[in-house]
This record gives sequence, C-alpha cells and structure tokens, in this order.
Amino acid sequence: MDFVQNFPFFSIILSMLSGIISSVLPGKAAKWVNTAVIFISGVLSWVLLLYLMRKGESYTYMMGHFPAPWGNEIRAGVLEAGTALFFCIIMLLSLFGGRKKLEEEVDSEKHNLYYILMDLMLSSLLALVYTNDLFTAYVFVEINTIAACGLIMIRQNGRTIEAAVRYMIMSLLGSGLLLMGICMLYDLTGHLLMSNIHEQVKALASSGQYRTPLLVTIALMSVGLAIKSALFPFHAWLPDAYGYSTVSSAAVLSSLVSKGYIFLLMKIVYRVIGVTVFDDSRIIDVLFVFGLMGMIFGSLSAIRENDIRRMIAYSSVAQIGYIYMGIGMGTEAGMAASVFHILSHAATKSLLFVAAIGLTDVSKGSRKFIDLTGAAYRNKWAGVAFTVGSLSMVGVPLFSGFISKLLFAQAAVQNSGKMLPALIVLGISTILNAIYFMKTVIRIYTPVDSINNTADTAGDMVYAYKNRRSYTTALICFTILNVILGVSSQPVVDLIGQGLAMFS
Repeated sequence: MDFVQNFPFFSIILSMLSGIISSVLPGKAAKWVNTAVIFISGVLSWVLLLYLMRKGESYTYMMGHFPAPWGNEIRAGVLEAGTALFFCIIMLLSLFGGRKKLEEEVDSEKHNLYYILMDLMLSSLLALVYTNDLFTAYVFVEINTIAACGLIMIRQNGRTIEAAVRYMIMSLLGSGLLLMGICMLYDLTGHLLMSNIHEQVKALASSGQYRTPLLVTIALMSVGLAIKSALFPFHAWLPDAYGYSTVSSAAVLSSLVSKGYIFLLMKIVYRVIGVTVFDDSRIIDVLFVFGLMGMIFGSLSAIRENDIRRMIAYSSVAQIGYIYMGIGMGTEAGMAASVFHILSHAATKSLLFVAAIGLTDVSKGSRKFIDLTGAAYRNKWAGVAFTVGSLSMVGVPLFSGFISKLLFAQAAVQNSGKMLPALIVLGISTILNAIYFMKTVIRIYTPVDSINNTADTAGDMVYAYKNRRSYTTALICFTILNVILGVSSQPVVDLIGQGLAMFS
C-alpha cells in the first residue's frame, strides 16, 4: 500500500483531534488550529487527487486492516478526493470572509466553541465523502447535524435559537428515516459495507425477492436525505437557519452541509442500491418532480422576500432543486451536471452570503432592500462580488452557473422522457433567478439622494471595511474561483466523468 493512501484517514482523524485539542485552547489559538487543519486537509486531498488521477482507479482502505464485518472501510477515488479538496477550499474562504464579523456577533468566550464545531463539521464532511460503510456514514450524519445546529444558535438571540430548534426537528426526522432505511437494508442483506450490500441487492433484485421491503428501504433513505438537504417541500427550516446565523455559518451551511448529504445519496445510488435497481424503483422520478418544484417555488419565495439574506437562502432551495433534477434524470450526464452544480453552487452561494454582509454593514446594519440603495458604492468590493455571484446564479456566460445550466440542458436533451419538463422548468427558473438577483444588483447600484447619502449612513463603516483584508481576500478568491469554473470548466467536467466511472 502506498503511503498516500492513508491521507483520507489522516484528514478525518486530524479534524476530530483538532476539535478535542481546541476545547482547552483560547479562542485565538483555536482559530489558528482550525485554519491549519483545514489547510492541511486540503493539501492532503490535493496530493491524493493527483495520485488517483495518475493511478486511474479507486482503492479501499481497511481501518486497522480488519476485514468486514469487524473492520471499517474508506474508499477513495477521483470524485471523492476532488470533492474533499473543494470542501476544504470553500470552508477556509468562508471562515476568512466572516472572521471579523464573527468577533462582533459571538461572545469572545464562545470563540473556541465555534471553531470546535467547525472542526467537527469538517471531519463529518470528509467522512461522508470517503466512508465505504453505511452505518459509519449515519454516525457522521449525526455529528454533522449537531455541529450545524451549534453553528446556527451560537449567536444566542431569539431568531437563531428558534431557527436551530426548527433545524434540529426537521434534521432528526430525516436522520430517523435514514436510520430506519439502513436497519431494513441490514436486515435484508446482512452487511453494512457499501460494496457488500450492493452485491446482495443485485442478487435480491434479480431473484425478485423482497421487492416491496427493498422499495420501502430506498424510499426511506432517499426521503431522509432529501429532508436533511432541504429539498422542496422539506425546506421550511432553511431560510431562518441561513438568514440569521453568522455569515461564516451561513456560507458553510448553504454551500457544504446540504451537499454532504447529497453526496451520500449519490453514493447510495451508485454503490449501495445500484443505478439500475434505483431506476426501477421509480423513486428517482419522485426526486425529479420535487426537484422541478423546488426550482420554481424556491425562486418564487425568493422574489417575495424583502430581506437580502433570506432571499439568498430561498435561492438555495431552488439550487438544491437543480441538483435533484439532475439526479432524477437517471443518466450519467444528469449526475455529472448535478456534481458540477454542487461545486458551482458552493462557490457562488458562499460568495453571495459573504458579499451580502458587507453590503448590509454599510447600510446601518439593515438587510431590507430599501436600505441597501447605493450600498455597492459604499463597499465596492462587496458590490462587485455580489454582482458576480448574481450573474453566476442567473447563468450568464463566463461564470460557473452558466456551465451548470448548460450541462443540465444537455443532460435533458439526452433523456427523451424527461426532456420537455426539464427544459421548460430550467427556462422558467432562469427567468425567475434574473428577476430577484438583478433586482438586487440594480438596487445596490442605484445612487441615493445627496440628502440621504450622509457620513452617518456610510463613513465609519466604509473605513472599517478598508481594514478588513481577510474579508476582501475572501471575496477576490471566491470571485476568481467562480470565473475559473466558468471559463475553464472542461477539465473539471472531465474529472467528474472520470470520478463517476470510478464511483461504481
């Protein structure tokens, strides 16, 4: 075994250990430990990605070198390593962009707790990406849930506590359904390792045994993960959770947490149930329909909002719908489009949340659209960054969102049965995206009257943002990342195709 094959295990354990170490450190030290761990995990993922691209095949890593059913396994391929690397980049930039705001919004004695939660979040995301054991995946789903709930409520005001309780209720409902599905699958197959389950499911499907229990199992796991990833109509917890948490929490929750659950669902489709059995179950058609509904109703809810952060949050409901639409197409092209949109949405939505806080802070802290008039002139970096993110969400060429919609359109054309509804909803959703994002861009670039444009409105806040180098750096990096995904997308798409080939 090559030494580099240990890197997924090292990344997960390092993240968990850093949370334990940070519990006895002051906030500032915990911050630097967290930053170092994310950076190191990203470097390990990058080296692993290069190794797997050169090797051309995935591998399994037995924990403690004990075979099933006593041991546990990690499985790594190009898609896993690339996703882990991207998650580390997004988390690092999200923390950089919201670091100064975190110091203002969270009590100083809770700073170390915040970074402990981020360490646990990172470890759970990496474990969901790499694990080859279904029950281990469930364990880290729960760790992810607890960490996300803590990140929401750490501000300790009424809205965040209410949002955290609502998130916990819905998330536990999803976790319960997922656990029931795993228990039934274990009862049917006698295995927890994904590859072993897959072999037994194929045998059951070919023999026709336990057809109804298997269908119920697939439905339970799919609905459970759909609830946890905020697929319409299970999204009621999302606007408050994203809208009232700290900016770093909102960026991480919207761009990474839901994507971790979706990535697990993709692993279940490919490695546990199998694409053919999953297609035959017709559950895939249900996900397709709810994905289309999410694209429309999420956008309509965003249009009705008068709060910029809740508007961005409702936009996430629509973007989650895009991903499930791609999965629901049941083709490799649709799945590839969904994977690319996971990356595109993660880069863009974090950019929008980080930029939005810069706009609200130079508008007397107000998040109402009327008060954001001219905010892009008071904070130029945030204005440009928000415009880039908005253009990407609409699907303007040169940005990552355009490539996502192009890939979804190409995948729809290849599926004659679902082509018409997919293309129609894709077009309607794009128009709706343009309505609420361009409305916001016009508002922030509308000059205010000279009477209202006083020093009291802007002065001190503009000066404060001039000294926030980490904030500006995060905006620039997010913008560059978005443009790279837009203008140099083919290598990424090829990598996704290679990864999906290894996935099964």
